[in-house]
Amino acid sequence: MSTEPSAVATASAAGTWTIDPVHSHVEFSVRHLMISTVKGRFAGVQGTAVLDEAQPGNSKVEVTIDVRSIDTHEPDRDTHLRSADFFEIEKFPAMTYRSTRVEKAGDDRYRVTGDLTIRDQTRPVALDVTLEGKGKDPWGGDRMGFSATARIKRSDFGLKWNQLLEAGGVAVGDEVKIAIDVELVKQG
Repeated sequence: MSTEPSAVATASAAGTWTIDPVHSHVEFSVRHLMISTVKGRFAGVQGTAVLDEAQPGNSKVEVTIDVRSIDTHEPDRDTHLRSADFFEIEKFPAMTYRSTRVEKAGDDRYRVTGDLTIRDQTRPVALDVTLEGKGKDPWGGDRMGFSATARIKRSDFGLKWNQLLEAGGVAVGDEVKIAIDVELVKQG
């Protein structure tokens, strides 16, 4: 990140911020039967961000996602996704993301690179992040909102289950699109 603060994120953003899980969402989409897209989300999201606007490269993010909270609006599919074929939640109940680098990518835009761990596999993943806004809440606290996107290959994380289709192709695509919206609350 550059050392110049953006027009929206002022010096008051410096400090430690906590994810507000009620106002934060981690969503994903993946191709189904090579003809449509299935979307889902993880409701259990928690974590912190340490923001340093004077030296944005010192900023860092740590997030934990409760994999058991997966919801694709189809209970049988959710049960299958929780099984050993996919997330194996009995053995790996959470996934984590820990930033390793934060860079400014434009006005209110950042590139956050970090280590994503799903199951027992850790891979680097870059997030394209946008500061959506900041302000005071009705109780006098400071809040900020960010959105982020990324693409990963599920096979890189040991999520390899699939089924061949009679007409060719597979039941579940390998590429997963990730969309994140988080609201942060400033601590102390």
